[in-house]
Amino acid sequence: MFYEDRNFMGRSWECSGDCADMSSYMNRCHSFRVMSGCWMFYDQPNYMGHQYCFRRGEYSDYMSMWGSSSWVRSCRMIPWYNGSYRMRMYERDNYMGQMMEMTGDCDNFMNRYNWSHGCRSCHVMDGHWMMYEHPNYMGRMWYFGPGHYRNFSNWGNMRFNSMRRVMSDWY
Repeated sequence: MFYEDRNFMGRSWECSGDCADMSSYMNRCHSFRVMSGCWMFYDQPNYMGHQYCFRRGEYSDYMSMWGSSSWVRSCRMIPWYNGSYRMRMYERDNYMGQMMEMTGDCDNFMNRYNWSHGCRSCHVMDGHWMMYEHPNYMGRMWYFGPGHYRNFSNWGNMRFNSMRRVMSDWY
């Protein structure tokens, strides 16, 4: 449930699935309640811009909590998943350079694999993953579902330095 103002005030709108552009439902969003599931919120339409992951809970003023100066403009539900996890990560764009197949979390690519530039492309074969800008799951985050990601130009040419699985206990 999204609210235009802080502390769950103002106009509200209930969302039960992906929404590429919330502007037709509300002018802005400053607070929300996640009733169930695990969601990615974006500060730009069409699932672009900064991404934030939220689980069940109440967020009365998420802008000050996350240090954001923008509001939610699009959202997507991360599907519940309880299977195996597998991803091939590459040191360079277009599946070039050193490759590692991952089945679990990694808190620091540089320390574990000596990848000074982080991960630059990947192929998610199984599961849902969160990639982080900095080691130890810090900084900006991005969601990756099953699929091919030849380069990260859509994410500002980011170099990811840690990643973790979106586990069923997140829901």
